[in-house]
Amino acid sequence: MKEFMGEDFLLDSNTEKELFAFCKDAPIFDWHCHLSPEEIYRNETPKNITELWLGGDHYKWRAMRCAGINEELITGNAGDYDKFKAWSSVMDMCPGNPLYHWTHLELQRYFNIKKTLSPRTADEIWEETNSQIASGGFKPRELITRSNVVCVCTTDDPADSLEYHKKLREDTSFKCKVLPAFRPDKALYIDQPTFKNYIEKLSSSADKSIETFNDLRDVLLSRIELFDSLGCRATDHALTYMPTLRADEKELDSILKKGINGENVTNEEADKYKTELMLFLAREYYKKGWAMELHLGAMRNNNTLMFNKIGADTGFDSMNDARQAESLSKFLDMLASENSLPKTILFTLNPKDNYVLGSMTGNFQTDEAVSKIQFGSAWWFNDNIDGMREQIKAFANLGVIGGFIGMVTDSRSFLSYPRHEYFRRIFCSFLGSMVERGEYPYEPEILKSIVNNVSFYNAKKYFGVEV
Repeated sequence: MKEFMGEDFLLDSNTEKELFAFCKDAPIFDWHCHLSPEEIYRNETPKNITELWLGGDHYKWRAMRCAGINEELITGNAGDYDKFKAWSSVMDMCPGNPLYHWTHLELQRYFNIKKTLSPRTADEIWEETNSQIASGGFKPRELITRSNVVCVCTTDDPADSLEYHKKLREDTSFKCKVLPAFRPDKALYIDQPTFKNYIEKLSSSADKSIETFNDLRDVLLSRIELFDSLGCRATDHALTYMPTLRADEKELDSILKKGINGENVTNEEADKYKTELMLFLAREYYKKGWAMELHLGAMRNNNTLMFNKIGADTGFDSMNDARQAESLSKFLDMLASENSLPKTILFTLNPKDNYVLGSMTGNFQTDEAVSKIQFGSAWWFNDNIDGMREQIKAFANLGVIGGFIGMVTDSRSFLSYPRHEYFRRIFCSFLGSMVERGEYPYEPEILKSIVNNVSFYNAKKYFGVEV
């Protein structure tokens, strides 16, 4: 029986262990996350483990609800100690959930606590973690540095002032690069009730009235220029599926006017609007050399009652089963046909589409980058052991796994970086087991190069950031 989450966690053979030794200390290029640039800039010590661990973490909130915890102890007004105790009470019930592993990796790596979290150890761990936090070393910048992160790409709205990115750029004392990533989802969601107010906010950010589709393009282009001036290299888009319905300028103006006036926009009209706006944005990304991330297949805000109570991104999303292949291919082909397809990373939330997206990448590769069209790492409900293994296997079966740009943190927590260790162990297990089975030769220098490239260097090169 192996030691619980010991040195050889997720690694069986000597080859797997050797490969992990090659890459375990490689830097982290955090090219997709939801960390707050304001929190990084202000760099304040968290008041306790609850604030550091449970604030904004809808993964944990969802598990707590599944365990029957009252919402008051999740997102309500209960005290921090009570919320921590509630989270602790869930742990024994979670074998198989990656949260169990992530929780204990974080306790081990940041607090050197080897005990498992449970109702039996909750008070002891509450006291020990809070004592360490009070002693120092847990400010956002300190945690980023301790995690060996050399670049962070946050997720930012076009209407954001990027005030804190500007301040971080001027602060030479912090060595990790903090770059904005452009996420224009709110400008795309013309069929949402929030659209009218958002367009007013976007208009104000650029000091330009938005009345026509061309006005919208001009404003977004001005924001793209601002993001580019601050080092932006990545963009992000969350879509159920890729729309591909075309419309002329007159129809686009009419659809936009309906959205601005708060009128009902049909599904067909929304798809036409989103198609033309995505094509415009992708062309601009290509000119800038930015990468376009497409996160496909989520079904969001399913619980209307809870959405109205506590809002979006609070743990009420799930997988969609929308068809992806034809519309995605058509969209990418529109751009490729005019030589304006940017570097693109395709993510699926539904693993049924692993081979759909994995095979799609091969249709549009060029010599502009190694694996210019990437099959993104296992995402959200898939970033568990099985999900990562299946995504890696699909990538390897269908593409060039040595060109993979690896794991994303995809988190709002400064303690989430052990997820990269989790991924690296799983990747080394995958590759090492191939060697053990005689499916790939044992050539240490080549194997070392592959695991280090997938862990760090491929992403650094792909996004073109000097770190």
